[in-house]
Amino acid sequence: MIYDNIKNAQTYANLGPRFRQAFDYLKSTDLASLPVGRIELDGQKMYVMVQEYTSKLKEQGRWEAHRRYVDLQFIVSGKEKMGYASLDRLTLGDYNPDKDFQALSGEGVLLPMGPGDFMLLWPQDAHMPGMADESPMPVRKVVVKIAVE
Repeated sequence: MIYDNIKNAQTYANLGPRFRQAFDYLKSTDLASLPVGRIELDGQKMYVMVQEYTSKLKEQGRWEAHRRYVDLQFIVSGKEKMGYASLDRLTLGDYNPDKDFQALSGEGVLLPMGPGDFMLLWPQDAHMPGMADESPMPVRKVVVKIAVE
């Protein structure tokens, strides 16, 4: 897991060409005006999910992980806390291969995220997105899904 701010994106460009493309996209696109939904960048190899929601209380959250994609979760506006735990510290639940969604249970840490903050989450990184910071609030987030190859 990498937890940082977009102003330091150049530090992670050497992770590979898709990571460079993802960070360039985040820095050069008017993310506030994108329509909610899926935007193709490179077919199934890399795509964007634009999300708007109200953050929720921790008891409403659920742990997840993905086997086929690295998540680059970027906060455009609002604030939330993102749960994080190493996959091996949680109990595995069902895996839905159609949605690339691994359900998990257990405990982890909650990290604050605000505008410009991002997390890079690999398949070994469980996360609980969308948790309220102090109280529920509107959040706009862009998630870049980068295929693991």
